[in-house]
Amino acid sequence: MRTLSVKKIYKDNKLELDLNFLLFEDTNQTLEYSIVKNSTMGLIGHLNFIHLNWIQIISDQELSFIEKDQINLRKLNLTNTACLIVSNNLKPSQLIIDFCNLNKIPLLQSKQSSLQIIWVLRSYLSRFIADKKQMHGVLLDVLGMGVLITGKSGVGKSELALELISRGSGLVADDVVEIFHIGPHTLECICSEMLLDYLEVRGIGMLNIKTIFGETAVRRKKNLKLIIELKKFDTSSKLQRLPQNSSQENILGVEVRKITLPVAAGRNLAVLVEAAVRNYILQLRGIDCTKEFIERQTSFIKKTKNLLSLKNNGFILIKKW
Repeated sequence: MRTLSVKKIYKDNKLELDLNFLLFEDTNQTLEYSIVKNSTMGLIGHLNFIHLNWIQIISDQELSFIEKDQINLRKLNLTNTACLIVSNNLKPSQLIIDFCNLNKIPLLQSKQSSLQIIWVLRSYLSRFIADKKQMHGVLLDVLGMGVLITGKSGVGKSELALELISRGSGLVADDVVEIFHIGPHTLECICSEMLLDYLEVRGIGMLNIKTIFGETAVRRKKNLKLIIELKKFDTSSKLQRLPQNSSQENILGVEVRKITLPVAAGRNLAVLVEAAVRNYILQLRGIDCTKEFIERQTSFIKKTKNLLSLKNNGFILIKKW
């Protein structure tokens, strides 16, 4: 069961939001994925008694409102509020402190503005409720684009990843890639904590890429844009020499471009992967090299046919000597 504790929210955002506990620092209050996902409550927002939030933010306006109309605070008794956060380093009123003590609701304080707190935590919480999937492969940052290298075990994914890293690419995750659907068309990929910074290569073992190649050789997360599948070269299989229709793979409802690369002796896969990424970037900008070549070929064939037609009709072609 996926859960997110208030302690973890505090730990992960303590520095960015200057958070500190005022009440119940040892709380066991958690958010459960299944409940939050199916709830009509908002993730986070200013103190609201009509459309309630799991995390309520209290600014100076909410403080003055509560002090004027004390009865409204009692309505929060019926909610599953995870915690209250007071913004702008404000001192909460005794009414709020008594309310939190009575209902055992953690109370936190931040030096940041309420809008900044909401902006940071909404993005943070969206990953918690996002649909999640694990895929086998190696995720790299190649030329600024998130590329997932897939294929059967032993096809050479890790060796290819190692060569790409030596050419300037960055490692995100090896073996197990965790994918989160954080936006309508956005898939964010991260590495599990156990495999963070590590790449397993047959014959060598586990390599700490961060230690060997430096800080710039690893990435903490990357949005997935392209899938490259490695397949052992088979003469019986038919591969299109000039593919016009791009292949797609559906991951968590998002269509991701997929390219298949045949693996054979003598093929420089690292160069091929970089070329495929560069070509895909051009396609995103409206430049399709394959389409341009086919149009040029079609135009050339038409010109050749016209010349042959003129010759057959008795016209003499002047040839330069």
